[in-house]
Amino acid sequence: MTAAPAPPAGPPGRSARSEGSRALILDAAVACLVEDGYAGASTLAVQARAGVSRGRLLHHFPSRAELLVAAAGHLSTTLLAEVEHRAAALMADQPPGPERVDRAVDLMWATFQEPPFWAAMELWTAARTDPGLRTALQAEERRLRAAIRRVADGIWGPEVAAAPLYAELCELLSTSMRGVACVYAFADRPAATDPHLALWKRLAARMLFARPEG
Repeated sequence: MTAAPAPPAGPPGRSARSEGSRALILDAAVACLVEDGYAGASTLAVQARAGVSRGRLLHHFPSRAELLVAAAGHLSTTLLAEVEHRAAALMADQPPGPERVDRAVDLMWATFQEPPFWAAMELWTAARTDPGLRTALQAEERRLRAAIRRVADGIWGPEVAAAPLYAELCELLSTSMRGVACVYAFADRPAATDPHLALWKRLAARMLFARPEG
């Protein structure tokens, strides 16, 4: 006996439509933030790019600060997942220990050339004089730092991550790379040949694998 054909799918429910419009708004906010900076990422610009009503935008994000912080988080989460998969593939043939250092440092540095970094830079700068944005950003920063640390652990591998100075190294590399990356907002040179790369690699090898003195 032939099974009856399945009934045609009905229109998406309210929850699905809500999630769809939220995603449209976040994608539009990301594009505005990366392409036009904080000043150009107004709620009106985001609304126009997303093609949604004013009420729909305000339903999801009552304030501009909440919208832009959520957009940065959306972008970073998406990119971090991509970095995690890319890093796993690139590091798969690397043995544990010192041989991983150069490639791991290269991968870490590459993340500071991606759109999420520049979106974050726009927000950090604006937060200095915007209390509402600063409050919204603080909670998101804690979540992102934990996610970034998880990705870094995967890049370095469990053997390296177990080194006594590993956590200090990651913090030092992150803050140093963040500062150096700011130069590339106006520097016309390839980041992949930055002279700091050799310094970071020597520092990483020394902190992770040097024998203790005495």
